[in-house]
Amino acid sequence: MSVAHILALIVATACISFILTPVMRDFALRRGWVTEPGERKVHSRPTPELGGSAMFVAILVVTAVQLAGELLFGWNGFFSGANIRPLMLVGILLGSTIIYVTGLIDDLIDLSPRLKFAGQVLAAVVAVACGVRIGFITAPGVSHVQDLGILSIPVSVFFLVAFANIINLIDGLDGLAGGICAIAAVTMLLLARGTSQTTAVILAALVIGACLGFLRYNFHPASVFMGDEGALLLGFLLGTISMMGIMKTTAAIALAVPLLIVAVPVFDTFSAIVRRLSHGRAIETADRHHIHHRLLGRGFSQRQTVLIIYVWSALLGVGAYSVSHTPSVIQISALAIFLVVTGLIIWFLGLYDSARHHK
Repeated sequence: MSVAHILALIVATACISFILTPVMRDFALRRGWVTEPGERKVHSRPTPELGGSAMFVAILVVTAVQLAGELLFGWNGFFSGANIRPLMLVGILLGSTIIYVTGLIDDLIDLSPRLKFAGQVLAAVVAVACGVRIGFITAPGVSHVQDLGILSIPVSVFFLVAFANIINLIDGLDGLAGGICAIAAVTMLLLARGTSQTTAVILAALVIGACLGFLRYNFHPASVFMGDEGALLLGFLLGTISMMGIMKTTAAIALAVPLLIVAVPVFDTFSAIVRRLSHGRAIETADRHHIHHRLLGRGFSQRQTVLIIYVWSALLGVGAYSVSHTPSVIQISALAIFLVVTGLIIWFLGLYDSARHHK
């Protein structure tokens, strides 16, 4: 797929997202669908939450145009790369719709944690049943490819649900989740393009464009939020891109590379789980001890905090891309260095302090 085609997909999705976001914002305001300020919220005024709907529609519209171009004009696209079948694309689109609707309902009427989780699992199961799955695991310096067999189903479902939730949990400041997703999608696009995974390239381009158009209204001070509908959708798509564009090649590190790309929200999610369990609270319970809260507590403004995490995520993305192109003998060391440095930064920010002090 040419660079011009990829840029056209990004620009088209960004323009539609840019146009639709204020429409969704104003509609939500008229209906009173807003997030009120609170003890565990950073924003100071009621803010509408339908930004994720604008991104969802933008992605669907450009996907439809792309498919029409392939069928009518022979464009390169979803079915011109490796390892993609029509059923897989159906699974991705249907799974994305299910997880978007789950998030939308939760934004509007507050689903119970069980129902919300059930919707996420259903979305992942649909995608996996249609062939989107991690079929094998490789390791640096090892020529053997381990076929997961029947285990590929629960592993793939867990991976997609986990990816959706790590993005949802990091969505706590204006522009934070959207920017992290755009940065991660750029890295995944470059990796997928290098392995001729055009479906992953297209999906990554759509995520980039949707985030860029939305961020015009979501960067501090935000006039609209993406809500769970947007965060779950973006996380689900990033998980799908990871599985299709990175994990389908034995030349890459099967699990570590995509996790390194989103290492900041991964570490944040892990620390939140440890913190809440140590206090005897449910995992889904909200608190004010995330990475962005720690940076705010050290005197950084909202914009400064978001930009710091942007730079941090971008450096990890560069690291992930570099690791995937290094000889296998040094991949483990390089990964260890990146993860240790990230862990030390998080330790410095005191993400585990509350759990340790509680004990």
